[in-house]
Amino acid sequence: MTRFWVCVAGAGFFLAFLVFHSRFCASRLPLPLHFAFKISWRPEEALYRLDVDWPKYSEYFTGATFCVAVDSLNGLVYVAQRGDNIPKVLVFTEDGYFLRAWNYTVDTPHGIFAASTPHEQSVWITDVGSGLYGHTIKKYNSFGDLVQVLGTPGKKGTGLNPLQFDNPAELYVEDTGDIYIVDGDGGLNNRLIKLSQDFMILWLHGENGTGPAKFSIPHSVTVDSDGRVWVADRGNKRIQVFDKDTGEWLGAWNNCFSEEGPSAVRFTPDGKHLIVAQLNLSRLLLVAAPPVGSVGNCSVISTIQLADQVSPHLLDVSGKTGAIYVAEIGAEQVQKYVPVNSCFSSFGS
Repeated sequence: MTRFWVCVAGAGFFLAFLVFHSRFCASRLPLPLHFAFKISWRPEEALYRLDVDWPKYSEYFTGATFCVAVDSLNGLVYVAQRGDNIPKVLVFTEDGYFLRAWNYTVDTPHGIFAASTPHEQSVWITDVGSGLYGHTIKKYNSFGDLVQVLGTPGKKGTGLNPLQFDNPAELYVEDTGDIYIVDGDGGLNNRLIKLSQDFMILWLHGENGTGPAKFSIPHSVTVDSDGRVWVADRGNKRIQVFDKDTGEWLGAWNNCFSEEGPSAVRFTPDGKHLIVAQLNLSRLLLVAAPPVGSVGNCSVISTIQLADQVSPHLLDVSGKTGAIYVAEIGAEQVQKYVPVNSCFSSFGS
């Protein structure tokens, strides 16, 4: 008797054998060989999976999807896209149902942030257009009504009084109302600005360069629960970290970004991991967050490799589910990645 030990990587081969075995037996012919199967399940460990049902209808994406923001409090997802004669802002539920679209006073969106409280739903958009509404940061309500404009509409600049922007890339708004702005997606400015809730400058770092607290295309910004500000310093291929109260430079990560700099940064709901997008590599990194009092080195826990030329530009993370929403300018869509059940306890509360 000849005996074979077979390691099966998936169920497909095993099922095919069963079909073959049953057909062979049905013909009343003896099997010439005896097989003893040793099944070993060794799937590649995946911490997130693509939600193929989000959104329910992708036909609403009619332009280049540059950014996405999650309003976890109200279960809403905002997508901003570029193009002629199309709605610039799309509003979905976290379940993927389309609700509405609006296009008022939005020229060329680059970054978006949803900052909602129990008393107010607000959406902030950085606009890098050269038209009447460009080079500004604008606050809207959920239905697209313009509430506030920061900067000088239609005019780029470096001024601080009045405040001017040139291609403002993204912003992060805390529950206190304090605002962190990265200004300089290839424009005149390369700076990080913190504003108070009444739009007074609290501190800033604003010089182009490669040294500490200097930038080359600061592209994304986020804040952790330990009072640290994290900036994707894309052109310098690093993430820089600052104290949110004083603006003091705390350190930088560059060991993870030798191939390409980061284009987006956001934390998982529990604050234990940082999600980082790399645009031209079409890749997401899951990076371990350092303990309080230390920045240390970048340590990649896992990666999500997207299709070629998908180009993840900016992303956001649901504070409730831990789902990652990725704005892909190459694929002209937003995709949703959800934590797998077996690993969800590692990320979310």
